[in-house]
Amino acid sequence: MRIRSAAPEDFQPVCELLEELGRAQVTPETREACGRLWAYDLVDPRVDHLVAESPAGAVVAFCSLHYRPRLNYPTPQAWIPDLIVTFPERGKGAARALLAEAEHRARERGCWALTLESGYQRKEAHALYVSLAFEDKGLYFGKPLD
Repeated sequence: MRIRSAAPEDFQPVCELLEELGRAQVTPETREACGRLWAYDLVDPRVDHLVAESPAGAVVAFCSLHYRPRLNYPTPQAWIPDLIVTFPERGKGAARALLAEAEHRARERGCWALTLESGYQRKEAHALYVSLAFEDKGLYFGKPLD
């Protein structure tokens, strides 16, 4: 399993992963707008999109990591709004590897916390987050980084 920064050509496999997460399908009508946002995020210094590749080079997991300022904090918060591993690859370490890389990048930036957003129905994923020292706060899982 290899973790790397996402590239322009990862747009389609990431869209398919997000559909597995329950997100809207990218249609011919929305492709251009979604593609523009993808291209923008790839160069935005406040965003890191990470992918996990199988040994064959297929994108099997995605993590969107954002750095956002918060009032009353002198350093940014790292926030993960999207983390998905394709069903056949679950339990093989991709999510752990993506979260380890996200935490490493957040610490390098001096973030005060790493917060992960996750749907209430994702109980199996929630157990993983708690095992990695994220605190279950309902919809969000928080992890202090100090």
